[in-house]
Amino acid sequence: MEREAGSGCRQRSDKAADAVGVEEKSEEDVETEEKVKVLVVGGTGYLGQHLLQAYDHVILISNGNGYAFDLAFTHHSSPPPHLLVNAIPSSIYFQVDLKTGVGFEAIFNTFGQPDVVVNCAAISVPRACEIDPATAHAINVPSSLVKWLQSFEKRTTLLIHLSTDQVYEGEKSFYKEEDIAVPVNVYGKTKVAAEQFISENCPNFAILRSSIIYGPQTISPVPKSLPIQVLV
Repeated sequence: MEREAGSGCRQRSDKAADAVGVEEKSEEDVETEEKVKVLVVGGTGYLGQHLLQAYDHVILISNGNGYAFDLAFTHHSSPPPHLLVNAIPSSIYFQVDLKTGVGFEAIFNTFGQPDVVVNCAAISVPRACEIDPATAHAINVPSSLVKWLQSFEKRTTLLIHLSTDQVYEGEKSFYKEEDIAVPVNVYGKTKVAAEQFISENCPNFAILRSSIIYGPQTISPVPKSLPIQVLV
C-alpha cells in the first residue's frame, strides 16, 4: 500500500517501536515474553483492513520466531464482513458503538487490556461531516475509546490515532508539525478536537497526520469517495 508522506506526528510514547515493528529475538526471549495485544479500532475500513492484513502476515510468517501478537478489531455493522473475517484467521472481532462506548467492556472481558490500540475509525468524507457535524464529532473525537482506556488500573496502553493534514488550511505545499492548525471544514475541526482531547487525556499516545491514503483494493470492498470534495 502506498501513500503520500504524512504532514506530522505528535507523540508521547515509550512503546511506539513495538507498534510499528519488532526486532528479531532469540528463542529464549520468545519463550518468556508475553504476546503483545493489538486492537485495531475501525478494522473494517480501508486503512484498518490493510493494517489487519499486515499484522496477520507477520503472525503467519513468524511461526513463533519472535513476532508474538494477539490481534483483535472492532466493527460497527453486524455481522462484520465475512470476507474479512475469513481472510484474517488470527484475529477476533467485536461490535462497538463508538458514540456510546457500548462493546468495549466485552473486549476487556474476552481479549484483555490491549497493549496497543490503533484508531482508524472516522467519518472521513468531508461532505458527510458537513451534513451531520454532530455525528462527525461523536465518531471522530474518540472520547468513548479514551474513557475506556482510562478505566484500566494500569494505564500503559499505547494509543495510535490517525489524524489528517486537513487540520491545516491548505494554503502551503508543505506543513510542519509546529505549524498552527487552522481547519477550514467540519472534518478538519473534528480532527483538531480529537488531537486536543487525546493530548489532554492520554498518558501514552502517538498521533499521525496522514495525507491522501491510497493503494490496492481491500479484502472486503469499501465505498470509495473523491479525496477532494467541493462544498457548495
